Amino acid sequence: MNPSELRSTLALAGIFGLRMLGLFLLLPVFSIHARGLPGGEHALWVGLALGIFNIVQACFYIPLGRLSDRIGRKPVVFWGLSLFVAGALICAAQDDLLWIAIGRGVMGAGAISAAISAWVADLTREQVRTRAMALVGGSIALSFALSLVIAAPIYRMIGLSGIFVVLAVLGVIAMLVTYFVLPTHKPEMKAPQASLKEVFFRPELMRLNAGVFVLHATQVAMFLVVPRLLVQAGLPLSDHWQVYLPVVLLSFFLMAPLIIIGEKKQCLRLILLIAIVLLFIAECFFTGTSSVLGIASALLIYFVGFNLLEALQPSLVSRFAKESKGTAMGVYNTTQSIGLFSGAVIGGWLMDSHGDLSVFAAGAVLLLCWLIIAWSMRELPAKVVDSTAAI
Repeated sequence: MNPSELRSTLALAGIFGLRMLGLFLLLPVFSIHARGLPGGEHALWVGLALGIFNIVQACFYIPLGRLSDRIGRKPVVFWGLSLFVAGALICAAQDDLLWIAIGRGVMGAGAISAAISAWVADLTREQVRTRAMALVGGSIALSFALSLVIAAPIYRMIGLSGIFVVLAVLGVIAMLVTYFVLPTHKPEMKAPQASLKEVFFRPELMRLNAGVFVLHATQVAMFLVVPRLLVQAGLPLSDHWQVYLPVVLLSFFLMAPLIIIGEKKQCLRLILLIAIVLLFIAECFFTGTSSVLGIASALLIYFVGFNLLEALQPSLVSRFAKESKGTAMGVYNTTQSIGLFSGAVIGGWLMDSHGDLSVFAAGAVLLLCWLIIAWSMRELPAKVVDSTAAI
């Protein structure tokens, strides 16, 4: 990537990672804190307060993504970050489950993931776009790993309200980066915008949308079980980050050569299929291991495949979407949110009715179905080398 592309990509990856950190930081501590709040004795209300962020996001991905195609990415991202800040301040102001749920809903209404992904595509050439998407995807994984390490110490020092204040401050910083660092994207006027129906039913995009549904449904379902397996293997919950953090970091080093090969050899379809196979192998491996080392090995295989797909799929969506990248990314991210919700519900039901290992078996079946669907995906046509810098 040239300096302009790298600067813009890192800025957008930071903004993306910040919002995900706002989600992940609560996961290790929220259920504990909520016990002392009115209504905190009801798991349903606690889950709703935590999950409303994703529910509201799913409602706004498509409208905001489509709006970014019409008026540009910067105003949509700036507005979404302002809602993120406002919601965080609402949560910080009232240590009450209802007000936390309201604040989390306001934070989720700033659903800018589609606009950010489309903006990355606008500011990078096709030759380096998958690497740019890998940096954005990496910010998500790093946010997850970082939250496991810092959430508990920060909570002990400044409490849950303090965490929301920190998120609000970081949100303001992200707004300044958006306004002063990132270039303004002007909507393309050369071609008419495709209708939502046309974007939704475009065959290649449908394959990718089905893929992101399976990817995140199996991810959430898997992480309902993996912490329990680690505890059963003798690793206390407080030490789980010692597995997650090295695995996530190492997976980036292992997936990077595959991304580079896929772009240089123009075989992204093959890399995508390899990544799905890696997820399938990991799901199968989980069913046959009970040691910490075995679980860590399965997680490493999983995260190599997961990080590959987190980079490849948004990049492919932006290319197949052509003139309607914001709309297509809105549909893609909505499907992702539905996958997250479905994975949690179905995974919990499988654990209760058929045991922990049934989650991995179901995940393997879903991944096999995805592999069959993805097999018929066409390879992208050869790229025209653009020697000009993206600005």
